[in-house]
Amino acid sequence: MKFIPTFTMPFKRRREGKTDYKRRLKLLTSKKSRLVVRKSLKYIIGSIVEFTEKGDRTLATASSKELKKMNWKFATDNLPAAYLTGLILGKKAVKANIKEVVLDIGLNSATKGNRVFAFAKGVLDSGIKVPISEEVFPSEERIKGSHIKPEVASEFEKIKGKLM
Repeated sequence: MKFIPTFTMPFKRRREGKTDYKRRLKLLTSKKSRLVVRKSLKYIIGSIVEFTEKGDRTLATASSKELKKMNWKFATDNLPAAYLTGLILGKKAVKANIKEVVLDIGLNSATKGNRVFAFAKGVLDSGIKVPISEEVFPSEERIKGSHIKPEVASEFEKIKGKLM
């Protein structure tokens, strides 16, 4: 008697924990550009990407490394840095004539008030429409960084003033 294997190997990017194909398919069927937000240990990186048949095309991108050029003296992986990086990306997207995006957080957990949602709030405040509930955003005092140090809040206001 011959045995037929019933196990199918998942795609490589799913095995490596890089892509959730079911979530990606739902995002792609919306036919809108995606706001792709990724966290590393030191930085926050965001891009606005649109799907084409040949592959994804990046329309605008921003990294929290850009804050160092604007005299940001603090960490680039916290809530204020995420918000400011989202504001930078939003300003670039407005120049590229992008009106609406859908948030793509990848395999990051959707915890209320985390850095990904602070980034999305920055993009939303720059004038780009992002369909997202207001209750998942962090509080204003956490976005300003007053929970870290008072110096962070004052530096945050300076850089936000430059960007607005």
